[in-house]
Order: sequence, then structure tokens, then C-alpha cells
Amino acid sequence: MKKLAIASALLSALAMSGTANAYQAEVGGSYTYTDWDDFDGTHNFGVDGTYYFNPVQTRNAPLNEAAFLDRASNVKAEVNYGNNNDVKNTQYGAGIEYFVPNSDFYLSGNVGRSEHEVDNTPIDTKVTTYGAEVGYLPAPGLLLAVGVKGYDAKDGDDGADPTIRAKYVTQVGQHDVNVEAYGAFGDLDEYSVRGDYYLDKTLSVGADYYNNDLTDRDEFGISAKKFLNQQVSLEGRVGFGDNYNTFGLRGAYRF
Repeated sequence: MKKLAIASALLSALAMSGTANAYQAEVGGSYTYTDWDDFDGTHNFGVDGTYYFNPVQTRNAPLNEAAFLDRASNVKAEVNYGNNNDVKNTQYGAGIEYFVPNSDFYLSGNVGRSEHEVDNTPIDTKVTTYGAEVGYLPAPGLLLAVGVKGYDAKDGDDGADPTIRAKYVTQVGQHDVNVEAYGAFGDLDEYSVRGDYYLDKTLSVGADYYNNDLTDRDEFGISAKKFLNQQVSLEGRVGFGDNYNTFGLRGAYRF
């Protein structure tokens, strides 16, 4: 009986340790300062949240990639706001990612809104964006997706273009690597690439590039992210544009 009790206790401890690092939601707050060449610096603040349909198992994955590698379906939302010298900028959006159970298929959708307003002037720009994707995971850690991205501006300008995206998380030697690429082609020419190198499961450094002809944005960035423990993370990014630099910070908590 004693041996049976000890064995049961060990199995219970192992079961608890296997799920101790699981989480089902993440909330974050961010701050971005933009240093313009021709204007005063601007400040923007944001909040974001993600809810996973099932607890995410971190296992032995990089903590930042645990949800993707666990194929964790989720819903998310975010809001960003800035009010600088009577110029108001607001962006908010929501999205869903769904990994089809017992298959290698993936679906996603998102909708967003961007508003730019200058007090005491007729400037009042509003743009609604939306997107949808269908994807396939042909190998562990690899996602290939195609879709459509559209926009509808208040002034009547609108359009919808095809998109393509890839994400791959793998190991190079003893370290993990994440590589991402995205492109939209047509009326809206937009593309981005990103790479992250994980020094360990909690710490990464990365570089990214983004270009959008609709907003005339062309930016290169470098970043770093550190998980202080299984729940708390801090990250920073510096971006370099044609006539500006950005400095961003984000803190997040998982539970």
C-alpha cells in the first residue's frame, strides 16, 4: 500500500508539473515614442489581449512561440491611442486564429479601424481594414497561408488584394529560430519580413522590415524580448524610418 501511495503521489506530481506552465490568456500594455525629423515627438499608448480556447502547453518550446507550436486557437483584440498637439490617432482591431482539430489546416480573420483627426480642422480620416486567411501546416513549426486583405476609407477609396504569408519556427544548432514573411499585392502593395534568434527559451533578439505604399511607410527595426518568468515578459523595439525613429516598450502577463 505504501508503494502504491508513493507511486500515485509521484504520478500526480508529474501531471501537475506537466501543466504548471500552461496559460490561457495574455494581456499587455505598450508605449511608443516617435521622434520625427520635421515635427515634435509623439506618444502612443496601447493595450492588447489574447484568449486561447484551450490552455497553452509551453513544453520545451521558446516561451514566445509556445502558442504557435501548440497550435492554440485564439481570439485577440487591441487598441492604440495617441493625442499629440491636437492630433488624435486611434487604431483598434480584433482577430481570430483557428487551428482545425485533428488536421493540418488553419483559418484566420481580422478587422481593424484607423482614425486620424486634427482638432479645429476638416482633417478627419477613417480607414477600415479586414482580412482572412486559409493556411496549411505541412511540417511541425511551419505555416503557409494565402488570403485577402481589404480596406475601405471614409473618402470612398477602397480595395481588396491577395496575400501570402509564411512562418517557420525551427532549431539551428542548439538554438531556436523564427522566420516570417508576408506580402499583399495589387492596389495595396505591402510586405514585411522578420527574424528572431532565441538565445535561450526566455530571451530573443530580432530584426524586421516593413513597407506599405498606401501609408508611404518604409521601416527597419531591431528588437529584444525577455520572459522574466513563465508569466511576465518585457520587450523593446527601435524602428528606423525615412523621416522618423520609433522607440517602443511592451510588458505582458500570462495567466
